Amino acid sequence: MRFCFPFLIGLALAGCGSSNEGGPVDVAIIGTGESLFEQGVRLSSAAQHLRAATDEGLVAMDASGQIVPALAERWIVTDDGLSYIFRLRSSQWSDGEEITSGQVRRMLLDSLRRLDGTTLGLDLAKINDVRAMTGKVIEIRLTGPMPDFLRLLAQPEMGFVRDGKGLGPMQAAREGGAGIVVLAALPPDMRGLPALANWEETTRKVQVRALPARQAVEAFASGEVDLVLNGRVSDLPHADTGPLSRGTIRIDAALGLLGLAVRNEEGLLARPQLREALAMAIDRSTLMQVFNIGGWQASPEVVPRSMWSDVEPAELRWADASVEQRRAEARRRIAAWKAGNGGRAEVTIGMPPGPGSNLLFRRIAQDLATVGVTARLVESGKGADLELHDRVARFASPRWFLNQFNCATSSGPCSPKADALVEQSLTAARADLKTALLAQAALELQDANVFISFGAPIRWALVRSSVTGFAENQWGIHPLFPLSELPN
Repeated sequence: MRFCFPFLIGLALAGCGSSNEGGPVDVAIIGTGESLFEQGVRLSSAAQHLRAATDEGLVAMDASGQIVPALAERWIVTDDGLSYIFRLRSSQWSDGEEITSGQVRRMLLDSLRRLDGTTLGLDLAKINDVRAMTGKVIEIRLTGPMPDFLRLLAQPEMGFVRDGKGLGPMQAAREGGAGIVVLAALPPDMRGLPALANWEETTRKVQVRALPARQAVEAFASGEVDLVLNGRVSDLPHADTGPLSRGTIRIDAALGLLGLAVRNEEGLLARPQLREALAMAIDRSTLMQVFNIGGWQASPEVVPRSMWSDVEPAELRWADASVEQRRAEARRRIAAWKAGNGGRAEVTIGMPPGPGSNLLFRRIAQDLATVGVTARLVESGKGADLELHDRVARFASPRWFLNQFNCATSSGPCSPKADALVEQSLTAARADLKTALLAQAALELQDANVFISFGAPIRWALVRSSVTGFAENQWGIHPLFPLSELPN
């Protein structure tokens, strides 16, 4: 799905970037400092893109977000949905040693150990066993069916590395001290594919760097880069490159969470009913109007209604109330709290620096003021009472949304009851029972009011018209490898 900004409709002009001439594609991923080179299991978006290009896992995502073969050339899923059996392609490590299922099993188990204590680790909690069946066949057994399991295996953090080197499909070379990484596609035979004559003539290099949003947009406008990735609501106003724009802005219909996570359980935020009052004050129908985005999906719930199938939780108590009715009740609760607590109701809200954050904060502050609450903006990570939570989903399930507020990883209030229900769902054999447990968990989390949901996250890119291999998708990751393929 593509959303268009009114001021950019029809302004996609042919660019003069290097990609027109078959030269390298220059990519800027919005980030700061050395974010492109982060290691470990909590990666920035820039590092995720680089990791996905150089360190394949069993499967990968293509430009549109579909699952495609990587180290595994094919796979089958048993009828009960509990077993995924992969056939590895015939490929070698960088030192020429043949890759075996035993090595892959050890690396998968090591990845699971390293991810313990992260939300991705919780997402992967259905893995019950990993078995090396023969030299080229590996089986992953689950505690319960999970239709979107392959998407988790395609996450950049699940790529395989040995002795500091991954399996491709690209190899990276850092260019001097400029912070630029040059990516070159590996020959097909080095990726376990049939050799292809003159394959070099079908590919080009991809040059990647991480830049702050303003610099990335300026580099795009000047023709220095062909593609800008990882734009967020915090820097969205930078994307207005004016009538001389050499490209188009593309907005992903992203799946995930955008809202305020509660970080402080004291004072005004001590009780769920008061936290709910703040959520009731927000008018989501007008929240994003200042950004001129059409098609944005608002949601007052932690788990969007679109995520449920035959079983779903009851709607919020105030779901059908008008904005005026909700605010009247919120004012009553806030006034009662003020009467017993010194007469002032204030909260701090943490957001990343950027003009989009400033605009969004002003709208939120205006809404909170209607119920008697004063808001103050502080930078993210500075101990705010409420923190902007802006995250794209790893897979399409209510469980991903619930895992974001698990007590094991949360730095604010949480719901042990919700966590227990999610854990029970891991071993549910029937789909309706699993969904019923997750629906109950969603109700428990809603009652705890640990998150003020706005709706779907916003991700945008600037794409020159000459760039091929880019497609919008809902997962927030745009693979770099497809960019290396020259158009016919």
